[in-house]
Amino acid sequence: MRNIILLGLVSFFSDISSEMVYPIIPLYLTSVFGATPVLVGVIEGIAESVASLLKVFSGYLTDKYHNKKPVAFLGYATGLVYKIGLLIASSWTGILVARVIDRIGKGIRTAPRDVLVSESADKKSIGKAFGIHKAMDMSGSAIGIFVAYRLLAKGHGVFDYKKLFLISIIPAILGLIALLCVTEKKQKLPIKGREMFWHRLKDLNVNLKFYLLVTFIFTLGNSSNTFLLLRAKSVGFTDTNVVLLYLLYNITAALLSIPFGKLSDKIGRKKVLVAGYITFAIVYLGFAWASKATTLVIAFIIYGFYTAMVAGAERALIAEVSPPELKGTMLGLHSTIVGIALLPASIIAGLLWNVFGASVPFAFGASLSLLAAVLLMLLLNSQTTEKSDRVI
Repeated sequence: MRNIILLGLVSFFSDISSEMVYPIIPLYLTSVFGATPVLVGVIEGIAESVASLLKVFSGYLTDKYHNKKPVAFLGYATGLVYKIGLLIASSWTGILVARVIDRIGKGIRTAPRDVLVSESADKKSIGKAFGIHKAMDMSGSAIGIFVAYRLLAKGHGVFDYKKLFLISIIPAILGLIALLCVTEKKQKLPIKGREMFWHRLKDLNVNLKFYLLVTFIFTLGNSSNTFLLLRAKSVGFTDTNVVLLYLLYNITAALLSIPFGKLSDKIGRKKVLVAGYITFAIVYLGFAWASKATTLVIAFIIYGFYTAMVAGAERALIAEVSPPELKGTMLGLHSTIVGIALLPASIIAGLLWNVFGASVPFAFGASLSLLAAVLLMLLLNSQTTEKSDRVI
C-alpha cells in the first residue's frame, strides 16, 4: 500500500502541474495566437500521436530490463522541459513543440508507472489499487485547475498565462521527489520473456486482443478534451468559467474512482467498462445539443462518472490478462493504440466542427462509443482462458 500511495502522490503533484496548464492551452492558442478549432485539433492530435509511438516501446524496455522506476522518472522529468517550452514559445508552433515534448514524457512514464501500481497491489484488489491511483491523480488535477482558475480570474493577458506556466514548475518537482521514495520490486523472469514482443502477439489472450480493437474504435470518436472546453466557450462560458467546468469534472472523477475500482473487482471489468462507454455516449450527446449552460454543467459531471468507470477498470483488465513478462508492453501498447487513434480523432473532430458546426463531432463520438459498447458486450467473452474467466 505504501508504494501505491507514493505513486498516487507522484501523479497527484504531477497533475497539479499539468492541469494548471492543460485547460488553458486551447484558450491560450485561440485568444493569444488566433488559432482555429481545426488547428487546435491538429496540435493536440500530433502531440498525442507522436508520443503514443513511444508508449509500447517504453513498456517493452520496462519488461526487458526491469527498470521501471528510472524509466518512469525520465518520463516525469520531461514535464519540466514542457513548462519551460511554454514559457519561451512565441507562436503556435512553439506550443506544438512543447506539447510534443510533454506527451513524449507521458509516453515514457505511463507503462512503467502502471506496472509499478499493479505489482504493488494484492491480486484480488488490482481494481481498487488503480482506483486509488486514479483518485489521487484526479485530485491533483482538480487542485491544479482551481489554481489556474484563481490566477486567470484576475485577468486574461499574456502575463497571467506565463505566470501560471512558471508556478506550475513547483509541483512537478515535488512529484519527482515522491517518485524517488518508491520501492521497485525486482523480478527474475525467464529468458523467453525477453524476445521482441511482436513475435508473441499471436499468443496473446483473445480477450486482450478484442479489447485493444474496441479501444481503437472508441478512441476514433473520443477527441481531445480541448474540444469540450471550446464547446463550453461557444455556448457562452468565459475562459475562467470554462476552467471551473473542467474542475467540476475532475472532482467528480476523483470522488468516484475508488468506488468504481472496487466495483470492477466485485462484478467484473466488462460490466463496468460497458457502462462507462454508454455513459460517454450520453455525455457527448449532451455536448452535441447543449444550448443552455445547465446542460453543459451536468454533462461535465457525468463525464467524471465515465472517467472513474473506465480509467481504473481498463488498466486492471490489461494487467490481469497480459502475460507477466509482457505486462508493461501490453499496458504500453494500449496507450499507443489510444494515442495513434487520437490524431485522426482530433483532426476529424476539428473538421466536422468547422464544416458542419459544433454539435456534429460530439454526435459522431457518441455513435462510436455506443458501437464500442456493443462490440465489448459481444466480443470480450467470446473466447476465454481459465484466468480471464475470473477477471472479466
